[in-house]
Amino acid sequence: MTRYMDVHHGMQGITAEQLRAGHEAAVAVEKEGGVHFEHAWADPESGTVYCLSEGPSPEAVHRAHELSGASGPDEIHAVPLAV
Repeated sequence: MTRYMDVHHGMQGITAEQLRAGHEAAVAVEKEGGVHFEHAWADPESGTVYCLSEGPSPEAVHRAHELSGASGPDEIHAVPLAV
């Protein structure tokens, strides 16, 4: 499994509660989507949301977001190295 950082744009004004609800919705479909969602971060001012997940492919990450009821991410980046 590969780690991915995906990025959503256009979410200005997102609240902590909305971010938490979105993350929990993603976690609820993990088995169905084949992706494990680890963390989510947001910058309400810029409207940028970042999600760290682990899955078999960028396509699986995109599908898992859609299964959770969210729009698919605007960008998906593999993160093969971490320290």
